[in-house]
Amino acid sequence: MAKAYSNEKSKQLYEKAKATLVKGIASSFHKAAYEEFPIYFEYGKGSKIYDVDGNEYIEYGDFGPMILGYCHPSIDKAVMEQIARGSLFPGPYRLLHEFSERITRLLPCAERILFANTGTDANMVSFRLARAHTGREKIIKFEGHYHGWSDEQLISVRQDSLNMMGSRNNPWRTRVTPGQPEKSGNDLIILPWNDLGMVEETVKRHGREIAAIIAEPIMGNAELVFPQAGYLQGLREITQEEGILLIFDEIITGFRVSLGGAQKYYNVIPDLCAFGKAVAGGHPLAGVAGRKDILETNVEHAGTFNANPIAVAAGNATLKELEKPGVYENMTRLMRKVTEGINRIAQEKGITLFCHGEGGIWQLAFGINDQLVDYRDSFRVDKKKYQQFRTESLRHGVHYLPHRGRMYMSTAHTDEDIEKTLAAFEEVTRRLRL
Repeated sequence: MAKAYSNEKSKQLYEKAKATLVKGIASSFHKAAYEEFPIYFEYGKGSKIYDVDGNEYIEYGDFGPMILGYCHPSIDKAVMEQIARGSLFPGPYRLLHEFSERITRLLPCAERILFANTGTDANMVSFRLARAHTGREKIIKFEGHYHGWSDEQLISVRQDSLNMMGSRNNPWRTRVTPGQPEKSGNDLIILPWNDLGMVEETVKRHGREIAAIIAEPIMGNAELVFPQAGYLQGLREITQEEGILLIFDEIITGFRVSLGGAQKYYNVIPDLCAFGKAVAGGHPLAGVAGRKDILETNVEHAGTFNANPIAVAAGNATLKELEKPGVYENMTRLMRKVTEGINRIAQEKGITLFCHGEGGIWQLAFGINDQLVDYRDSFRVDKKKYQQFRTESLRHGVHYLPHRGRMYMSTAHTDEDIEKTLAAFEEVTRRLRL
């Protein structure tokens, strides 16, 4: 049974916020279009998050950074100790060296590292590095893959920005937001995901113009779209043969599907990778790792807050925890427990859905019962049912992402959390008759 539930304080705060904040929020990710107002949060602890009305939620919708859960004592201790030493310096410091060594040991592609603050920053510099290193201009990007919100990156990443009269064999290169110049994306070649033949054909036609291929190894800008068997290996072979760089955007998958990211999990080593989110356990930190000869190309990359001591202290503490024996095995075990439980309940109730995951990330998609192959496949997902499900789940103490059914596990989740989640899933689907 759902407990008495109120979110009046969230509604009131949102109305006040609209007087000063654009649209009342700090990020377009914080409120979905179907929501009247967003939930205002007060604090988090472990696998739980608490809102201003006193409601407690098991957290699966943190966008990915909270891999150790909220207020992990190791992170808090490291951050407080660093604050006492200084929050920002006008140069490098000793802890940065230790942290960099740790990342180069963990990420297979990492011979050198360059730090940034966000995934958008990291992918912007990876584009620049690829062009500077190869002397070429064009970059292959896949339809629906999200690499940030700069002018060039925010191309063909939303359903409403695609030519829905066309086909996956003729992807539409379209801007997403007002203010993007007409020429945004002119140097991008947009291809469908999981179609190696189209990549081969495109490289044959334009190979000498192409600096890089960039991809999320597991596409996350929808319900999860996993690479088909041999696909990532195929991209690696094609790029090596043609002198094209392979860039993995591991902002979501890095340190989450495995300690070495998707590149370790799939045993496909890119030339460059962008990492962020989970690396610093909730603090703003991102970067690019990869081959020495590429990263030491003479490319300008400035940033006052790059690798700032507080974020680096948090990152170093996070990776130390993730390196402990059994961490990923237990996170994967709990992910399997929740996805298998949801699939079992759905089958018993005759609900059509697809629930699956890898490592510390999983998905819940209504209206389909099989793996998605590319971005356009995600249009088959019944998003209205997910919205109803997500809204009702809040009343049953479970918080999911507002926009789509992409979920995150943390090391703080427990068997009790999973059992409560499954009980809530059963009750919510019964009440909504999904």
